[in-house]
Amino acid sequence: MYQDEKLICEDCGSEFTFTAGEQEFYAEKGLVNKPKRCPECRKQRRQNNRGRKRKMYDAVCTKCGAQTQVPFKPTPGKEVYCKDCFSQVTPQ
Repeated sequence: MYQDEKLICEDCGSEFTFTAGEQEFYAEKGLVNKPKRCPECRKQRRQNNRGRKRKMYDAVCTKCGAQTQVPFKPTPGKEVYCKDCFSQVTPQ
């Protein structure tokens, strides 16, 4: 059903094989897009993202009014909690 397919890496421009086995794995997981990077560039990208810091946004806690930072852009009208208040309102 699946056949090996030659693809070009988006990052380094080298040709790599998208094997029939990989295609079957992608299909089983519900992935519809073909890989854009060769295995080496994918590995390098994962390594680079490990130590990456998330962008933080300033916000005011809805519950206690304290200044805090959150890893998402606050939306007006949506509740935002500081770390302490979040642990109180979130079931664990």
